[in-house]
Amino acid sequence: MCVLREAEMRQSSTANEGPIAKGYDLSASRWGRWVTEVLRGQAQVDFLPSALAGVVFSIALFVAGWQFGLYGLIGAAVGTGTAHLLGVDRSRLEAGLEGFNSCLVGVACAVFLDADHLSTLLVAVAASAAVTVVTAATARVLGTWGLPTFTLPFCLTASALTVAAPSFRHVWHLEDGIAALPRTASGPTALTFTDLWHAFFTNIGEIFLMPQWYVGLIFLVGIFVADRRLGALACAGSAVAILTSWALGAPADQVREGLMGYDAVLVAMALGGVFLITDAWSVGYALVGAVTSTVLSPALGALFAPSGGHAFTWPFVLVALVFLVAAPAFPRLRRADG
Repeated sequence: MCVLREAEMRQSSTANEGPIAKGYDLSASRWGRWVTEVLRGQAQVDFLPSALAGVVFSIALFVAGWQFGLYGLIGAAVGTGTAHLLGVDRSRLEAGLEGFNSCLVGVACAVFLDADHLSTLLVAVAASAAVTVVTAATARVLGTWGLPTFTLPFCLTASALTVAAPSFRHVWHLEDGIAALPRTASGPTALTFTDLWHAFFTNIGEIFLMPQWYVGLIFLVGIFVADRRLGALACAGSAVAILTSWALGAPADQVREGLMGYDAVLVAMALGGVFLITDAWSVGYALVGAVTSTVLSPALGALFAPSGGHAFTWPFVLVALVFLVAAPAFPRLRRADG
């Protein structure tokens, strides 16, 4: 088993469901178990094996737009269902580990390919099934070194989709492609108080490609409902990203829209609270990683722009993998898998 992403199995499947979820056991029936797995799949985008957090996350997506909520659920359901059909290990299914990449793929299709077209729905279903295979392949490769897949399967699948889509008229419904040459940063860099608190929440919402601050707030509530420690780390990652972006002179509109900070939120949670044992050293290490991902984000955005691609969560994946590979060299850091 791939060791580190699977470290979220550190909690029992119901450990963070909360009293409401424990009062009624969805997993008592076969369909109830499947619904629980789908909801946990959504929550695992933020490393949470919690169906209750999955419900909150689903609400957040529906608040952003019914299409996004629907595509997120479809993606998680198709990915989980495909894993069932292919006989994936039961513990992965129960923890929601087969649903988070497909959930993100579904949402990405709704965002970039126009959710109102039937072709987009069909592409989302096919891609959400395909990402299960990509997950298995990346897990086999990275598992050799005891490394997790993170959202690498999502990044690979979504990047391929967004680059290829303009070549197919029945899939791409915009007049022009989105390929563009990178430009020098422009616009004001001073952050107003409104910019700061908008950025704080949109950094969390943009993990799901949602730019609305109030949607990010709902996601943050879902994180805290399931795990207050990860909620605190998400807040710390968001704050560090804002500070780093401001110090380096990133355009205020990009900071406010969360484009500079969502990877930092994921890095802070992954390194500070999931794959390394939480202590002062790992939290400090995680925040250095958050700074690194903030700097890397526009670099990868510029790299993908000429082909019409998107940075997605590539900065998070690359930084988190590098920092995890390096961790055993630092005796003060302890892996969560022991």
